Amino acid sequence: MPKPYPKEFREDVVRVARNREPGVTLEQIATDFGVHPITLAKWLRRADTDEGTRPGTTSKESAELREARKRIRLLEQENEVLRRAAAYLSQASLPAK
Repeated sequence: MPKPYPKEFREDVVRVARNREPGVTLEQIATDFGVHPITLAKWLRRADTDEGTRPGTTSKESAELREARKRIRLLEQENEVLRRAAAYLSQASLPAK
């Protein structure tokens, strides 16, 4: 997977793309900055979503969801370990027949 561009770089490219002169295409701006035109289009959509001009999940919400899912996975693993330990210990405490 390619290394992500720095946030400041993405913000600068989006700002330039939004304030472009008439007749200047997104493809030209993308080429000037050395990014793929589709990448620039994604950055513009993400910026619109983050600013609230487009419906969708913002970057901040996505990061919170990612962290929450990671925490849930960890808690589920801990819960499984405790469940197995309890089952093992309950078997060990039964009287031998």
